Amino acid sequence: MNLVVLYLLLVKATLTSFSGLASLPVVRSDFVVRRQVLTDRQLSTAVAAGRIGPGPNGIYVVSIGYIVDGIPGACAGWLAMITPAFLIIPMLRFLGARAEHPRARSVARAVLFAGAGLLASASVPLARDAITNPLSLGIFAVSFLLIASERLDSLWVMLGAALVGLIAFQF
Repeated sequence: MNLVVLYLLLVKATLTSFSGLASLPVVRSDFVVRRQVLTDRQLSTAVAAGRIGPGPNGIYVVSIGYIVDGIPGACAGWLAMITPAFLIIPMLRFLGARAEHPRARSVARAVLFAGAGLLASASVPLARDAITNPLSLGIFAVSFLLIASERLDSLWVMLGAALVGLIAFQF
């Protein structure tokens, strides 16, 4: 894939979302469904790699760039990840005084709900690919309940799930 096209697709995803993983539906649509340069499994791997390391949630776009086109693709993903940070400064200057307006707050709330819906719709195919047996279903269910009800830090839940998976894999 052409590096410029890769960068433009990834920057489109990062610019049209307001948090790291909210860009996942756009990325899946462009790279898995339309262009078929990634599989759902590769996309899941990129998201997992981005979540394991420190840094922002959207760092998985660097992993996607790497999977698609190696080191140059990772550089394109990194550039796509940092581009919104440079564009937000003039936007904040313009919108800062208007942020408390009721219409602006309504738009922000609508965008938040739309992003949540898109993220949920993109998660279903990834979950179908990842949950393949009763153990993975159990790990998913327990992890979800722990994060939703106990307010545990997701790092500890991920480490626990990884440990259970490793132990089960050994036996």
